Amino acid sequence: MRPKPNLPESSGQPSLPLLFDDCRLVRAHGELDLTTVAPLTRDLRLARAGAGRLCLIVDLSDVTFMDGSVLGPLNEAWADCRVRHGWIRLVYTGSATRLVFRACGLIDRFPGYASAQDAWQGTPVHPGPSCRAGRDGERSGDR
Repeated sequence: MRPKPNLPESSGQPSLPLLFDDCRLVRAHGELDLTTVAPLTRDLRLARAGAGRLCLIVDLSDVTFMDGSVLGPLNEAWADCRVRHGWIRLVYTGSATRLVFRACGLIDRFPGYASAQDAWQGTPVHPGPSCRAGRDGERSGDR
């Protein structure tokens, strides 16, 4: 069994991927829309650099507004993680953020986690009936 990651506190600094074990953390802040999604897209690509299994936690807890422009980069990261036998989990608890995923039919793919530690442990805030228990964080139909 791997030790739990030593998760850094939110520093308010620009988000850059942080490495611990085979899991990487990307943080986003402020508004995420068509005009501001580029840094998140870049950070997601940087976090996926290299080879091997990849687990990715994306912390959206400091995002104040989000539209559908984040779905492309998140889906791209999701597909890459899956090919590499890993997972992607998102930290968010806000109803507006949840609504974006729900409206697009992606709430099962991207359930919310209350913290990076919860994401690491695979404990979503609102586990849905189609969410499978366990460390993979994917619903059984996504396999």
